Amino acid sequence: MHMAATLKRSLEQAQCEFDIVPHPHSETSLESARVASVPAERLAKPVILDDRKGHYLMAVLPANRHLDMSMVCKGDELWHLSAEADIASLFKDCELGAVPAIGEAYGMNMRVDPLLTRQEDIYFEAGDHESLVHLSTEQFLKLVPRAEVCELCPQPG
Repeated sequence: MHMAATLKRSLEQAQCEFDIVPHPHSETSLESARVASVPAERLAKPVILDDRKGHYLMAVLPANRHLDMSMVCKGDELWHLSAEADIASLFKDCELGAVPAIGEAYGMNMRVDPLLTRQEDIYFEAGDHESLVHLSTEQFLKLVPRAEVCELCPQPG
């Protein structure tokens, strides 16, 4: 079980109460939710975007939802999915594909879908493919105080 050093430092600095949920190896957010027996709507999936000018944005949504790029872009903003090589260089203490949903700790702005913030608690990758961080939504928002809460995916049916 490995927790990214940046994540560990951020949790300590924010004095967050959390626990680690170990699980069998998984490759995707949905698979992590399944193998950890966690509701997919409570697992925070980060999507890393860039503006092709060196600025990055982390969009965070439930693992069972899809990002609507038209809901991310505001005004004259134009965001694109970041390349894997860029993501690897931004999250050097994480395994590729196991990025924690705490962009602020890595120097990027965040937008979080309210479908997540309405949950009682939230889970997210700890930096590897075999463990999740579990904390209350209140503690999560304490960890990312500058995150903008806004709709990022179509509302369920």
